[in-house]
Amino acid sequence: MSEPSPRPTPSPPSSPPLGRVALHAVASGLTPLIPVPFLDDYALFQVREQLVRSLLEERGLRAPNQAVEALAGSSLGRTLGGRLASYLKGMMLLPVKKLFRKVFFVLWVKDCVDVASVSLHHGYLLHHALERGDLDALSLQGDKPRAIHAAIVAACAEVDARPVNQALRRLFASSRLLVAEATRVFLNPRNVGPRAPEPGESAEVKSLADRLLALLWEERGYFSTLEAHYVRHLEAGPAPVLSATSGS
Repeated sequence: MSEPSPRPTPSPPSSPPLGRVALHAVASGLTPLIPVPFLDDYALFQVREQLVRSLLEERGLRAPNQAVEALAGSSLGRTLGGRLASYLKGMMLLPVKKLFRKVFFVLWVKDCVDVASVSLHHGYLLHHALERGDLDALSLQGDKPRAIHAAIVAACAEVDARPVNQALRRLFASSRLLVAEATRVFLNPRNVGPRAPEPGESAEVKSLADRLLALLWEERGYFSTLEAHYVRHLEAGPAPVLSATSGS
C-alpha cells in the first residue's frame, strides 16, 4: 500500500486590493531611503494617500482630500528611531568607521520596518473596513473617516506586532535597494541627495511586495484578531471625554 502523497500547502488567494496594500507598504518602507529631511516624509504621505485613493476607487468611491488625509493618517510623523537615522544621515562628513556604519544601517532598517509596518496594518484594516461596508459615498463627506482611522489606530495598539515586524525586518535587511543606498551614502558623503532609480528597482519592489503578500496569508490568524479589535473599537465609538470634576 503506497503512502498518501502530502497535501500541498495552500497558496495565498489572489486579491488585487491586498496586493496593492502590500505594494504600497513596501513603497512606504522604502521612503526612508530618501536622505533629504522633510522630503522623505512628504513622499511617505503621498504613498499613504495614494493607497487610500486606490482602495476607495476599487469600490467606485471618490473622497474629498480631507477624508483621504484622515484615512491615510497624514499627520503621522517619523518615529524616534527614524529621526535619529535622519540625523545620522546628515553627519556623513564624519569619518566612516565600521561601528558607525553598522549602527547606521541597523537604524535605517528599523526605520524602514516601522514605516512599512504602520502602512501595512493601516492599509489592511482600511481594506477590511471597505469590505464590511463601513464607508460609502455619503459617509466619506462627514466624520466617518476620522472615526475609522481612530478605530484602526486603537486596534493596532492592542496587538503584538513583533512577529510581523520581524518578518518585515528580514525582508528589508535582505533588500538590495537598501544595501545599495546605504553604500552609496557612505561612499559619497558629499552627495546624499535624491538619485535616479537604478535599472531593476521596480522588479525588486514587486518581488518584495509578493513576499509581503505571502506573509499576510501566513499570518492570517494574527490579522483576523486585528480585524476583531478594529470592529470592537469602531462599534464602541470614541471614548468619552471626562471633565475635570468627574468622579468627585
